[in-house]
Amino acid sequence: GIEVSSFSTAPMLATGAAAQHRQMTHIFSMPDDPYPSDYDADDLESTEKTVSVDMDENDAIIRDELKRELILLSSVTNRGSCATTEESNLVVDLVTQLEALNPTADPAANCQGDWELCYSSTQSFRSSPFFLAIRSFLGDDNKQIAESAFDIHDAATTASRVGKVRQIIDKNNNELVSEYEVSVGLLPGLPVQVKGTVITSAEMSVIRPESWELEVKGTKVKGSNVPFLDAFLDDSDLEVPVGEAYKAVSGAVPVSTLKTFYVDEGLRITRDVDENFYVFTRA
Repeated sequence: GIEVSSFSTAPMLATGAAAQHRQMTHIFSMPDDPYPSDYDADDLESTEKTVSVDMDENDAIIRDELKRELILLSSVTNRGSCATTEESNLVVDLVTQLEALNPTADPAANCQGDWELCYSSTQSFRSSPFFLAIRSFLGDDNKQIAESAFDIHDAATTASRVGKVRQIIDKNNNELVSEYEVSVGLLPGLPVQVKGTVITSAEMSVIRPESWELEVKGTKVKGSNVPFLDAFLDDSDLEVPVGEAYKAVSGAVPVSTLKTFYVDEGLRITRDVDENFYVFTRA
């Protein structure tokens, strides 16, 4: 009983420490002096997030409790899509703590298999290589354009129901396949829905202990319930060659980076270039 209580209050402790840090930062900030000391910015240590590997066997109990809380919140918030601000902040704390307790060395190289999305800190479709490629293609200078496009897509599909969202990573870490199951109502008030699974494949390479690079290859639809079209799509290998289209337009396929700072036998936490995170469980 005592252990569970300490685990469940850990996010609040972390939040309190963050608040204290913000207060101290405010006290000691000197806005009128933008160069308060004589140092070269290039000499400062990099603050880029790195992989932590926790070898303490006693921390397994803590990880299990954090994962239970995270999966429970994922369930009651519909994968994060209807999370309140308080719930979202709590999930951020849980994810941060789990990443600090990561039990796996070289996590990016140890994610093979089938995974199902259980929580996303942004629109769930952005976990697909198709949308990751759009974000990379537009670059940081046009980030707001990408965000606006994603918001428009999200609004246009508000009436749709998202089913399973999966990622399949092959045993050689050469390919990532995204499956996004969705059903969309044709007209409001009519009990008619178009269903299907959008499948996007991408070439994948592990470039650092925590990082993958992805290059989108193609997109196709399977399992459609549209008469005649379903049989055609399922029986054919018709695929939109998204990667080749990028090559034709810009001369190269956009490279997208994903970083995994936590993975174990049943759960994976992966971040995109904008620090949005996606929590997956073994399918």
